[in-house]
Amino acid sequence: MYVGVIGAGQCDNKLAEVACKVGKEIAQNGAILVCGGLGGVMEAACRGAKGAGGLTVGILPSKTRKYANSFVDVAIPTGMAEARNALVVGASDVVIAIGGEFGTLSEIGLALKMGRFVVGIETWELNKEGEPIEAIISASGPSEAVSKALQLIR
Repeated sequence: MYVGVIGAGQCDNKLAEVACKVGKEIAQNGAILVCGGLGGVMEAACRGAKGAGGLTVGILPSKTRKYANSFVDVAIPTGMAEARNALVVGASDVVIAIGGEFGTLSEIGLALKMGRFVVGIETWELNKEGEPIEAIISASGPSEAVSKALQLIR
């Protein structure tokens, strides 16, 4: 199982702690963590997964591996800048969005377009023509997010 974790490259300590716990839960459930490989939510999730003995994959926007955070096991440079977001969600069976900025929003949109489930913690809400769209499955915390994500792909 490949679980994508998406979120901002810079985040506050609260979201970093959430992401770290998500990463830990992913690893403890035997899944592989896929992310954009940089800082913020991505680094915190990788740190949590590595601490629990998990495997982490970072799909990088740069042409070189040197920008990967120190908790990435498999660093894949793409040279695609933000276009690499499609590869992050394409390599994932399910995606967990934690907080996030516009890059995260693009990944959410791509994931939904590709037919991937998106579980969200304190992330974007979607609406169309003023009406809410329940495309993002809400979770109150790390354990619930990972549990829902894994149930969706089993």
